[in-house]
Amino acid sequence: MSDAERKPEPTPLEGGWPADAIEVGRLLDAWGIKGWIKVQAYSNDAQALFSSRRWFLKPAETTLPTAKAQPVPPLLKILSVRDHGDGIVANVEGVSDRNAAEALRGARIFISRAAFPKADPDEFYWVDLIGLNVVNRQGEALGEVIGLLDTGPHSVLRIAPPGLQAPLKPDQEKLIPFVSAFVDDVDLAERRISVDWGLDF
Repeated sequence: MSDAERKPEPTPLEGGWPADAIEVGRLLDAWGIKGWIKVQAYSNDAQALFSSRRWFLKPAETTLPTAKAQPVPPLLKILSVRDHGDGIVANVEGVSDRNAAEALRGARIFISRAAFPKADPDEFYWVDLIGLNVVNRQGEALGEVIGLLDTGPHSVLRIAPPGLQAPLKPDQEKLIPFVSAFVDDVDLAERRISVDWGLDF
């Protein structure tokens, strides 16, 4: 995505943290000696990382008992980001050597949902599907989307049946392939997915 195609990012709320922040990856390690950083994206399609020039950070969830947690800046301004082999590397303002890059190791990356590139028609971000209600053609409620599985050829909706909440045992979840053969409609405004799927499937 070129700079010309990149849309302006929303102004964060007071304090700097956007209300619609979504966790999209983490900083793995330094890359090279000039401050570049290896990045792990949580999605195979990491366009949000490429489109945004403002990455919000939180520290890693845990650190080794003997390790002293390094302070993590709340915001990184991204100068450049690109594919490299089977991963992503980024150049960050103010991070000019390997030591500075290593100090960010493990930090979790968040991006404002409003800064994500616009999805193509009939394509959806996983984060927008989680929490939607699923009903079949007979109007019967199948439950709520609690996650998705990436099987390679297509994604699969993980659904918690009515009355059940995550975490569920594997045999409690309904799994519906997210393909046009079974999914009739996705209405984000109504927070509903309509499917051709029986209650007893």
